[in-house]
Amino acid sequence: MSLHPRLVEVTERIREKSRPTRASYLAHVAAWAAKEPVRKGLSCTNLAHAFAASPAGDKILLREQRQPNLAIVSAYNDMLSAHQPLEHYPAIIKEAARQAGATAQFAGGVPAMCDGVTQGQAGMELSLFSRDVIAMSTAVALSHQMFDGVLALGVCDKIVPGLLIGALQFGHLPTLFVPAGPMTSGMENKEKARIRQLYAEGKIDRQGLLEAEEQSYHGPGTCTFYGTANSNQMLMEIMGLHLPGTAFVNPGTPLREALTAESARRVAAITALGNEYISLAQIMDERAIVNGLVGLMATGGSTNHAIHLIAIARAAGILIDWTDFDDISAVVPLLAKVYPNGGADVNHFHAAGGMGCLIGQLLDAGLLHEDVHTVMGQGLRRYAKEPWLDGGKLAWRDSPRQSHDESVLGSMAKPFQHDGGLRLLSGNLGRAVIKVSAVQPAHRIVEAPAVVFDSQDDLIAAFKRGELEKDFVAVIRFQGPRANGMPELHKLTPSLGVLQDRGFKVAMVTDGRMSGASGKVPAAIHVTPECLANGPLGKVRTGDVIRLDAESGVLEALVEADVWAAREQAVVDLSANEYGYGRELFAVFRHAASGAEQGAMSFMLPQ
Repeated sequence: MSLHPRLVEVTERIREKSRPTRASYLAHVAAWAAKEPVRKGLSCTNLAHAFAASPAGDKILLREQRQPNLAIVSAYNDMLSAHQPLEHYPAIIKEAARQAGATAQFAGGVPAMCDGVTQGQAGMELSLFSRDVIAMSTAVALSHQMFDGVLALGVCDKIVPGLLIGALQFGHLPTLFVPAGPMTSGMENKEKARIRQLYAEGKIDRQGLLEAEEQSYHGPGTCTFYGTANSNQMLMEIMGLHLPGTAFVNPGTPLREALTAESARRVAAITALGNEYISLAQIMDERAIVNGLVGLMATGGSTNHAIHLIAIARAAGILIDWTDFDDISAVVPLLAKVYPNGGADVNHFHAAGGMGCLIGQLLDAGLLHEDVHTVMGQGLRRYAKEPWLDGGKLAWRDSPRQSHDESVLGSMAKPFQHDGGLRLLSGNLGRAVIKVSAVQPAHRIVEAPAVVFDSQDDLIAAFKRGELEKDFVAVIRFQGPRANGMPELHKLTPSLGVLQDRGFKVAMVTDGRMSGASGKVPAAIHVTPECLANGPLGKVRTGDVIRLDAESGVLEALVEADVWAAREQAVVDLSANEYGYGRELFAVFRHAASGAEQGAMSFMLPQ
């Protein structure tokens, strides 16, 4: 099947506008590429420091400077269920590296905060900024000129994007991402959402809510809904940075451990010291970025990647924006129904055929670039396969061509909708993105008076006072990167969901973010420019009629043009906010964000 003409058009447009920045990036990469270990340039003192604590056998190889030395960069901590399994990965990786005649060193750890813990709390103001701290931490770990390849261990939200942005500054090195896999299925996601709404209405107590949450989040592994963490895993796979089929294998299983060990062997095989050199910069080109966009649309992935994928691409010298997202979404059908897009979780998706089946269908339809580099070599068709243990040995076989459960994983002939999960909105309020895959068609157009809030807590208080029993559009202002770090506003979902269930037309418009698990209430998010950058959202007043039309891509205030032009921006005293982490600790990042476009911070390490 030939490539869809829209993909050709978007890819060429990206390539053309990125030509200068991509050339600069590749020149930077070429300056570091070498056919022998870069550590040969270190002094004897430098080198002795670098392997002083290594086991005797590893010291011999490191001293000889002929075999690959792999960097392990990990986001392990045991508070995050998704990252707890990573505790034992370094030992598995080091042993597998030795078996391959290589060495591996734990190069550095990166911070890994959990949005599930900080949701609606003060720490959420640090969440988006943590991505850039992770990127810088990754760069610090790789800066010692000791390594020939990289294994990046991370799963969630800002962590995978941060690891990848940092690793791209060392794009001459082969890099492979090693996930932990999802926890086994717990309470059904729709039931969990129902109980959360009951709590928001005061119909169950905190103990009842906690019992339900414990049944949902009950063991090691990634949360099983299709939020940012699992969208990250989809992206790493469809962009060729995982071993095929590794994204959604449960932790603590023999297959998971075999994949972790094979990750080390594979990176050792593709360093510049061998005959199959595959650098990260080779993999991360315009075609891989477009493949990532296709995967995001086909699965109804996280809205957070409307920020992260732009920053990832920029770190590789590639320029994309929301117009590219929207053009891809127009031709890529929605093929997955995983909560919040449906009732199933990622374990059900994996059992139905998972990433191999999805990638195979998209390739057959001409909706993915097949001629890309991956960590497995040339061609994405290798990713239409699934791993299994054949007599205890890791092997790959063809993934099913047909879904085992078409209520979870659809087909090109019977998609869940004929376009993708994300859409661009624009109008006199600026530009925004909306996740439509979880919103029923009946709720995708809302025209109602605005009720303006300057914090999520103010909206929840109004809900509890009974002031929101009506049709309205909640406008949550001053939630952008400059204002307070752009926290997710997922805390609002239960209250707004209750009002929608009561028959009211409800929507939300904000210059902040929603969780990757944002659900059934239409939400125009990441509105840009943000209010603190004189964005037009700051002109909205309570009572103004707002039209959010996700079908035609419109977001506007229905205010007379002369009134709108004369209206001044709202002013808010941010110091009155009870939080403050985002403002007080990360002023330098907020300053960097002031030049950001379309809600994405333009982070790049100096080149």
